[in-house]
Amino acid sequence: MKQFPKLKSQAILSPMAGVTDVAFRALCKKYGAAMTCTEFLHSTAINRRNKKTLEMLKTDPIENPKQIQLFGASIDEVVKAAKFVEKDFDIIDINCGCPAWKVIKTGAGSELMKEPKQLGDLIKKLNNATKIPITIKIRAGIDDKHINAIEIAKIAEKAGAAAIAIHARTQKQGYSGKSDWKLIKKVKEELKIPVIGNGDIFTPEDFKEKLNSSKVDYILIARGAIGNPYIFKQIDDYMKTGTYNQKDKLEQFNEYLTLAKKHKIDFSQIKSQAINFTKGIRSGGKLRVELAKSKNMSDLTKEIDEFKKHHKR
Repeated sequence: MKQFPKLKSQAILSPMAGVTDVAFRALCKKYGAAMTCTEFLHSTAINRRNKKTLEMLKTDPIENPKQIQLFGASIDEVVKAAKFVEKDFDIIDINCGCPAWKVIKTGAGSELMKEPKQLGDLIKKLNNATKIPITIKIRAGIDDKHINAIEIAKIAEKAGAAAIAIHARTQKQGYSGKSDWKLIKKVKEELKIPVIGNGDIFTPEDFKEKLNSSKVDYILIARGAIGNPYIFKQIDDYMKTGTYNQKDKLEQFNEYLTLAKKHKIDFSQIKSQAINFTKGIRSGGKLRVELAKSKNMSDLTKEIDEFKKHHKR
């Protein structure tokens, strides 16, 4: 059986559409993320060699191990895409958890949880077709009346999944309410393969508490890392010493910008990240209004420089 690699730490960057571009991932890795993952990529778009999708396969040398997340409703399409990308990655993750309407209406993402047997078949076929470990990311279930994470996890393990990540909200919940970490603990108790918990980790304290209570092997950091890749360093420090420091968010953005230029990230993506990095800073709302108006890199850097001059942070 293909095994999930032993990672150096326990905090993993979760794949997030529109957030985890290659520059952002490289910065998270620099700050101590145990592993990073591409944004979720449409299997059919890969198979059709869609230019924009193929550009999103790019990785940074610092990313090790390299993980890619695929999504799709057709077993054949997902397997075909997996065979195409495996030479450039160490792990393939299948998205079985996205609750977005544009994804589930095609039968992909968390819709896959409605057909546990079919999901098991997908994992088996992926394992037979590729040489690298296959992991899946799931939700608690479709809704409160259909919580089947444990059933799916057992099927996935039997089918040869190397690890399972679970975000314990239902598809219907989206991102409302809370992630059910008691359910995550139950999944961990039922499986021999690594279990990766996910949901509501915004501080190092959250991380330690959930790690200790659930006994999972690893935890995915998602929204907690948006605009604050330094959270991985904070978690590492807190787990080792019980204390951690803050790092100025605009300093973090400058580091992101250097990497974004290196990787030729589109201006629209840089602008979106700039807006993320200004959340939570004093008078950040005013800066975001100006950043939203920026038409190019010159406008954007000028607004940030002006803000720095007039605001002591």
